[in-house]
Amino acid sequence: MNRAAQSLAKGAAGQALLRIEQAATGHGSWNSVHAHLAEAMNGGVSAGPGMGLFYGAPAAAYAVHSATIGPGRYQRAIRALDEAVETTTRARLAAAHTRIDRSHTPEFAEYDLLYGLTGIGAHLLRHHRGGELLEEVLTYLVRLTDPLPNGLPGWWTHLAPSGERSPDYLGGHGNLGLAHGISGPLALLSLATRHGVTVLGQPVAIRRILAWLDAWCQDGPTGPWWPEVVTRPEEADRRTRQRGPLRPSWCYGTPGLARAQQLAGLALADAARRQLAEAAVLGCLADPAQIGELPDDGGLCHGTAGLYQSVWRIAQDSTSPQFAEHLDALAALLPEPGEELAGLLDGTTGTALARATAATGAALSGWDSCLLLN
Repeated sequence: MNRAAQSLAKGAAGQALLRIEQAATGHGSWNSVHAHLAEAMNGGVSAGPGMGLFYGAPAAAYAVHSATIGPGRYQRAIRALDEAVETTTRARLAAAHTRIDRSHTPEFAEYDLLYGLTGIGAHLLRHHRGGELLEEVLTYLVRLTDPLPNGLPGWWTHLAPSGERSPDYLGGHGNLGLAHGISGPLALLSLATRHGVTVLGQPVAIRRILAWLDAWCQDGPTGPWWPEVVTRPEEADRRTRQRGPLRPSWCYGTPGLARAQQLAGLALADAARRQLAEAAVLGCLADPAQIGELPDDGGLCHGTAGLYQSVWRIAQDSTSPQFAEHLDALAALLPEPGEELAGLLDGTTGTALARATAATGAALSGWDSCLLLN
């Protein structure tokens, strides 16, 4: 088993998404797609507890299903991967409900986009929209928003943002980010609603998340922004110690959080919510200090590629003409990825995908569904 290759974040599974997009737009070969998929599944893939959208069977399943827009059908592989994903997902759902029954706090790996049930739900929404398993994931996410007995939100984790216990986070924290925090479930619940997939309590759960995000929304000189995390002392004081917006990243920054809220506004037909989200992004883009915080590597997770793709998706659902000028400026910041591919999230694969979107004005394969942008 090639553990590195089956990673959507760092390995061949993620690189296959670029080859699929290139082949779909006539800039690449479906033979290259097949080679990357074969490498990702060489020797089998992980279907154990550590799997998630960005590693193991769900990562491979996401990539293989994405490739079916081309001439390869991959039906045997799809059946095996789907079975592995379903078996492990049901086990993880059962464990999550048991945890909630006991009023314990969750770990990131239970619910987040990269490792948890939100990520698996993103795959199911993209490739198994009519299935019962997606509804079961949504039902769990609705329950995740129920307050804990101590009044904290149900997604409050006992861990530090690193995913480990830390003396600096003795009371745990509430995470606002799209990658590891509650904006991921918000985006999935909202996207599912837009696609007509709903379960009991879904609109209430969306509004419950939005109310918590509103409680932590800050008014800055360039517009609204949100802290990355909320600690127990901050929750008690109802005041963040973060002095201003940090880098405008997909994973934790204003672009990712705003896209999730724009999707919620679209799902609920809430024009005011959409305007708030879009104003936050426009203010962020007009602030040289925030743009200056971006690293030079151009990655999807916390670099210019993630910013570009987030803003491009926001622009697709906005009537504001202001985004077009910003997109041109952001495209100019995307570095040349080079010939040798590296990871999807932090490497040149993600940068190349964002550049493809900028060049073609499209994302034909819908690859950025794994980021919950679409």
